[in-house]
Order: sequence, then structure tokens, then C-alpha cells
Amino acid sequence: MARILDGSFRECEAIPSVRQVSAQYQINHLTVAKAYQELVDERILEKQRGRGMFVVQGARKLLSNKEQQQFLNEELPAFIERMKLLDLNIDEIISKLQKIEEES
Repeated sequence: MARILDGSFRECEAIPSVRQVSAQYQINHLTVAKAYQELVDERILEKQRGRGMFVVQGARKLLSNKEQQQFLNEELPAFIERMKLLDLNIDEIISKLQKIEEES
């Protein structure tokens, strides 16, 4: 998913085979196959018989929307709870975020 989001795997292009990923990252091929199947089920990848797996058109946008919702619904509330626990002021956080954004 990260490679699709960052543009390493482009829409309508083939991705590495299960065997290639398994060998490169020393991961069980069944684990890779299961991950690929989950992405097929989510309509991020499609199997093309005899050609391999391809990123579907619109996959990046779909993933981006999904990740944004996960961030807003899960990660941000956890972040806010941590802020409260550490007694951090929202203005301090905003200021720090603005500095980080300016530097990047």
C-alpha cells in the first residue's frame, strides 16, 4: 500500500510477483500471496491471467482516502489522548507542526 501511495507502483502497472517479494524480503510466499489477495479483494490490485498483478486505475486515491479516514478516526484520537496525558497545549502542537512543515 505504501508503495502505491508514494508512487513507486503506478496505476495500471505490474507489481513484483509473489516469488520476487518473498525472496527479496525473506517472507513466506503464502504471507505475500495473502496480502496480495487482500489488495485484490479491496480492488487495489487486479490479477491478469498469465501477466501477473497490476495496480488498478484509481487505487492511489482509494488508498489515500482509506488512510486519511484511519488517521482521522484512530490515530488522531490516540494522539489527542497522548497530548492530554502529557499535559501538552494544543497551541504548542500547532506551532511545532508549522515549524516541521516549513522545514520540509
